[in-house]
Amino acid sequence: MNVPELLRASRQERGLTQAQLARRAGTTQSYIGRIERGEVSPSVQTIQRLLYAMGRRLTLGVESLPHGNPTTAELRAAYEGMTATERIRHAIELSEYATRIAESTAGGRRT
Repeated sequence: MNVPELLRASRQERGLTQAQLARRAGTTQSYIGRIERGEVSPSVQTIQRLLYAMGRRLTLGVESLPHGNPTTAELRAAYEGMTATERIRHAIELSEYATRIAESTAGGRRT
């Protein structure tokens, strides 16, 4: 669930209008509407304040990523079985991969 959906669902479950939530949270109805439409991306602090105004609390957690994201120990074990040439080749492949990611996120610009 994204932030606009979370806010809207919480507000509706509490039976509040945007204006009522805005008054409780000390903001404007138009700002609540902009968040719910996804026009603005509020800070975590703002989301916490809005949820608190509805008697709710924001909780965050951390989960491990699916397989394919090895631990440091797993990486070390994999490298122990490689020759120096294989390690260098792997490092070059990782470097090229990271460069492609950086270029794609920077709009193709090198920084």
